[in-house]
Amino acid sequence: MAVNPAPVAVSRPAAQNMPALKRVLETIRADSCPYSFNFHMHTAHSDGQLQPEDLIEQAIAIGLKGLAITDHHSVSGYRIAQQYLDDWKWRSSSRRGSSSNTCQSVPYLWTGVEINADLLGIEVHILGYAFDPAHPCLQLYLQHRAVQGNAYQAANVITAIQKAGGLAVLAHPARYRRSPIDLIQAAAHLGIDGIETYYAYNNPNPWKPSPSQTEQVQKLATHHQLLSTCGTDTHGLNLLQRL
Repeated sequence: MAVNPAPVAVSRPAAQNMPALKRVLETIRADSCPYSFNFHMHTAHSDGQLQPEDLIEQAIAIGLKGLAITDHHSVSGYRIAQQYLDDWKWRSSSRRGSSSNTCQSVPYLWTGVEINADLLGIEVHILGYAFDPAHPCLQLYLQHRAVQGNAYQAANVITAIQKAGGLAVLAHPARYRRSPIDLIQAAAHLGIDGIETYYAYNNPNPWKPSPSQTEQVQKLATHHQLLSTCGTDTHGLNLLQRL
């Protein structure tokens, strides 16, 4: 059963609370997304269509408990979304304090990013969560473009995310030109924290994880003792769909 990621006493901002996120990911199931949690979505600050403010409005309307915006090589959309969410919470609190009895759930927003990397000679995408976006190790990866050279190697991307206090996750492992068996094994060997187990590879409507790929990736996650994430990989105007 999914749990609410209640904040705990930590010195880092809530969006960088990696232990809280890890506890949530330990509960993720096939039905966690898209109505309870969504850890893969894009805004107009990379290759998505939603403005960050509109994304947060949808997340609130859907009733999401937790989410992360994973724009490509950028956290500018996240920053706007975080400010908007903070303002929304303040306005909501003021309304409740004055006259309204309505109490909408407030989603928990973690930092997020999607970074291109080389793994076994092919390009993959690595998701980062709950990291410090100001950490020096990540600055090269947050310039709105893919990197080259040694920094492009998956080992270095994973290390940078983890040094910044975050979790590194291999995105949609069954979408690449190499077997997820090979890729997940290689990523696990490099110390990755998790894999995107629940993903809709053929963009069904309504959204649901692809059964055959999910079964395979689930087994690999268990075998390699990796966390599982879920996400719609939204690029359009609806958080409940990929496109």
